[in-house]
Amino acid sequence: MIECELTEEQISQETIFEGKIIRVYKDSVRLPNGKSSVREIVRHPGAVAIVPQLDDKILMVKQYRYALAKETLEIPAGKIDPGETPETCALRELREETGYIGDITYIGGFHTSPGFTDEIIHIYQAVNLVWSPLEADEDEFLNVVPVLVQEAMDLVIHNGLHDAKTALGILLTCGGNK
Repeated sequence: MIECELTEEQISQETIFEGKIIRVYKDSVRLPNGKSSVREIVRHPGAVAIVPQLDDKILMVKQYRYALAKETLEIPAGKIDPGETPETCALRELREETGYIGDITYIGGFHTSPGFTDEIIHIYQAVNLVWSPLEADEDEFLNVVPVLVQEAMDLVIHNGLHDAKTALGILLTCGGNK
């Protein structure tokens, strides 16, 4: 196999859309072979996801997801606000979505779909939970659902969850607890 330079050089950039959460760009790029191509890129400020463990349960949230036109069962998560650290965001989202505060540990981060977006989600585990609610966002409607750790693992293994951050978060924090 022949190795070659794999980087692409930006030639120009056009803003296609600027929204509340994302920005979409259309970039012209020079490929490693000298030819040009177009890349459509979604820029995202980043997010966090938290696996809150209370005794032998994971506190999950059930909410309606408009893009999917159905309810989903997920771990608490949210967008990082400007100037906010991922850790601060994780503590805020944990309180807003579950009503609990606790000790959090950084598990790792992953890029959701690097073929078209720079979004990164930082995953945290939360333990030693204490009731300390914050008011939920005004456009957010969800129900907290305690799920046994083994039941959550079964949902991951048997494709019962359709949310990548939730499946990965559960695997990374509970995978060895089977």
